[in-house]
Amino acid sequence: MAASPGPAGVGGAGAMHGSGPSGFAFDSGLEIKTRSVEQTLLPLVSQITTLINHKDNTKKSDKTLQAIQRVGQAVNLAVGRFVKVGEAIANENWDLKEEINIACIEAKQAGETIAALTDVGSLNHPESDGQITIFTDKTGVIKAARLLLSSVTKVLLLADRVVIKQIIRSRNKVLATMERLEKVNSFQEFVQIFSQFGTEMVEFAHLTGDRQNDLKDEKKKARMAAARAVLEKCTMMLLTASKTCLRHPNCESAHKNKEGVFDRMKVALDKVIEIVTECKPNGETDISSISIFTGIKEFKMNIETLRENLYLQSKETLSATLEALLERTEDFTDCAYTGHEHRERILELSTQARMELQQLISVWLQAQTKKTKSVSEELELTILKISHSLNELKKELHSTAAQLAADLLKCHADHVILKALKLTGVEGNLEGLAEYACKLSEQKERLVETCRLLRHVSGTEPLEITCMHAEETFRVTGQQIISAAETLTLHPSSKIAKENLDVFCEAWESQISDMSTLLREINDVFEGRRGEKYGYLSLPKPMKNNTNVKSLKPDKPDSEEQAKIARLGLKLGLLTSDANCEIEKWEDQENEIVRYGRNMSSMAYSLYLFTRGEGPLRTSQDLTHQLEVFAEEGLKLASSVQAFSKQLKDDDKLMLLLEINKLVPLCHQLQTITKTPLQNQVFLKIDKCITKTRSMMAILVQLLSLCYKLLKKLQMENNRWVSVTNKDSVDGKT
Repeated sequence: MAASPGPAGVGGAGAMHGSGPSGFAFDSGLEIKTRSVEQTLLPLVSQITTLINHKDNTKKSDKTLQAIQRVGQAVNLAVGRFVKVGEAIANENWDLKEEINIACIEAKQAGETIAALTDVGSLNHPESDGQITIFTDKTGVIKAARLLLSSVTKVLLLADRVVIKQIIRSRNKVLATMERLEKVNSFQEFVQIFSQFGTEMVEFAHLTGDRQNDLKDEKKKARMAAARAVLEKCTMMLLTASKTCLRHPNCESAHKNKEGVFDRMKVALDKVIEIVTECKPNGETDISSISIFTGIKEFKMNIETLRENLYLQSKETLSATLEALLERTEDFTDCAYTGHEHRERILELSTQARMELQQLISVWLQAQTKKTKSVSEELELTILKISHSLNELKKELHSTAAQLAADLLKCHADHVILKALKLTGVEGNLEGLAEYACKLSEQKERLVETCRLLRHVSGTEPLEITCMHAEETFRVTGQQIISAAETLTLHPSSKIAKENLDVFCEAWESQISDMSTLLREINDVFEGRRGEKYGYLSLPKPMKNNTNVKSLKPDKPDSEEQAKIARLGLKLGLLTSDANCEIEKWEDQENEIVRYGRNMSSMAYSLYLFTRGEGPLRTSQDLTHQLEVFAEEGLKLASSVQAFSKQLKDDDKLMLLLEINKLVPLCHQLQTITKTPLQNQVFLKIDKCITKTRSMMAILVQLLSLCYKLLKKLQMENNRWVSVTNKDSVDGKT
């Protein structure tokens, strides 16, 4: 449902959980509501069209009459539902209320007209003589159907404007909270604001997720996916980078690291708005102008038009087009990592293409003056020869880029440099830091260069955009890893600095993994093996499960399932952040409640990574085992909290017991789900497990916060009692 290429959506078919300014809850999603009614209306209108086209002499059997009447009633009911949604939207958007209401009134009138004209159930009775029906007034039904489609389209377009306003409003809220996070100076204030920020990011992810899911333009879809991937990964980076800054306020590298995250998130937020509002930024380069494969495709189409029309092209245009195309091959020949043989072959094929174009132009000019069969055959031959040369050039370029990427991925599969940077950091080794930072910079430049070459041979616009996203990610993340490592080296005993470096290193490893998938996609496109729609690498991936391929095939996830799992995973990731913030407050980090809470948070984070196809959990057995342990830790936590509650007064104890009574059943339910086999329904099981895990994490956050407050209260009361006792003792002696 969209005014432009298609309906709104980023996360998929899930609902928007944001609210309008006056509190109107889009409980099942504005777009889901309107789209579902739209999908009901259109097939019914199509049936009416079929019925309208019936022959006048068709026998009006009871079955036919009943069918006509049922369709008319169904259309009217669907219109009624649609109008209710439209009116609800209008009531919450006063600037569009009049337009929406007018369109709703038109739709309602059309629905009632169709119902009246198809009310033909009593035609076999004499008293129905003179009744105007579909059989006597086809024109009326046609007009009503057209009015219905027109008014429905108006409402959908206006509702789309509401969705865009929602996304912009949500983005503005996120930006405002980010500004507060940038200026925060105390850890306690940061925890409060980050909690709000997490909620706003979830809402923004839902809104943009639905938008992306409904976009029809594959290029826009890929751009949206890339921007959302940046926001999702940067949310975790923002948490650790900000905490590091608060812990080490005078550390320049920590501030540099944090600023990099904020800057990248702001750019990604702007990119999302550019896509949904179709506002092309100034100076944006057209991707087709920088891809060699796209240039070859267009050039071949131009020369093939000569078969039909000798005067459509000019020799100057063809020469300039080929020259611009071959100029781009300098990205390969000037690259320091291109092998000597590949470089020589590319130069040879480029020279050959130039010579064959000159030959083509010569024959082409002859064909314009001599319209003989032999000249036509020679022209055909020269077209085939230059096409063949360009195909050979494509093969060589693809081979060069693919080999460079494969070698690079193989060389850095074990992430030796990242491990060395972590080690030099905890050792406080500044010389080692300088050495490995230099090596990482070299690796970064090589990855950036390789992504640029892969973009030239990617073959599709979505893959080109993914290459550009990978290139930018390596460029930015590489520098951020170095600043995070520098902070750790300057503060080798800092746990938060170590955690921050780990988060940035995980992002790097994740992008390396994505690049491997990207290379496979590019190879599949080049070799014609890709028979299905391209899946966006930037989108959170639901899972990687190579051991259970057979069980997964019957239940292949569709885009809605993938989007749902991705959204649940994002919420889980944000809840782990909230839990970690609560854990940080505790002075006694060895407290049993803290220990079990930390274990649960760590496992929940692994589950979040699993929904993205990352992290230590690789198979369904890994996932099941992790969930079983998670449920056990939950029960242990409940037991520890119950023991702590015995020290409290009745009112305080009751508050804790209420939370425990919520947690324990969820633990048992999760254990039951993990032990229940769901044949050919792997995603259904994952959905249920992550939903339960998310509910348990929400309770964990509440319990950690509540226990901390009650512990502080208990300590204050104990201190007061000790103070009073000491005073009484002193008074007695006196």
